[in-house]
Amino acid sequence: MSRADSMAMMLRSLRLPSIQREYGNMANQAESANWSFEQYLKVLLELEVNERAERRIERLLKRSGLPEGKSLATLDHKLMPVKVRRQIPVLVEGAFVERAENVLAFGLPGRGKTHLLAAIARELVIQRGHAVLFISTHRLVEQLLIAKRELAIEKMLKKLDRFDVVVLDDIGYVQQSREEMEVLFTFLSERYERRSLMITSNLVFSEWDRIFKDPMTTAAAIDRLVHHSTILELNNDSRAGSRNLNSPISG
Repeated sequence: MSRADSMAMMLRSLRLPSIQREYGNMANQAESANWSFEQYLKVLLELEVNERAERRIERLLKRSGLPEGKSLATLDHKLMPVKVRRQIPVLVEGAFVERAENVLAFGLPGRGKTHLLAAIARELVIQRGHAVLFISTHRLVEQLLIAKRELAIEKMLKKLDRFDVVVLDDIGYVQQSREEMEVLFTFLSERYERRSLMITSNLVFSEWDRIFKDPMTTAAAIDRLVHHSTILELNNDSRAGSRNLNSPISG
């Protein structure tokens, strides 16, 4: 076996594809530039680390379910209230994720709630390397119901727990049964103070009894979501915007 074949085999075994691909070219460059052994090794390691990070981001984006085209670059910032625009850079920094806090976006249809949260979530993946899942409330509830009927809901909740952030789109859709309400409440409770949620809703809190039916369950769900949260009100009124709340609000 030649030296090159032996090197390639060892690098494949160590799962260092970037170094395997470039070590020869970099060796020529190192020789012509009179690099030290340490400089040569540093360049190769940096290449591997950087490309590995890029591949990880690609994998995270692929499994995130984030809608294509909804990014900060395509967001019409002029449609956002002034205070919301000011909050975007803060949210993108991702400190709320580290603190397992929530972000709740309220507003009528067409106000850009989904685009805004999807764009922030995309930046959390790209800039911070967070694992994100974007999913409609309807679809999540369907999946939870199937898991419950198959006696696998704990397994699914553990799977969802792998995501640093779950973006739950359109929590304001009207639930059709108590069973739906129960699995949704279970999911919200499971993440409370452990993992972050980003939620869009067309309904203000005073209307959430349409979701959870039972007043006590509604109040408990709101308490869990609002505690340690940032609320964004996309009402297109420059006098309003975002605020941090520690207790439920009503419409």
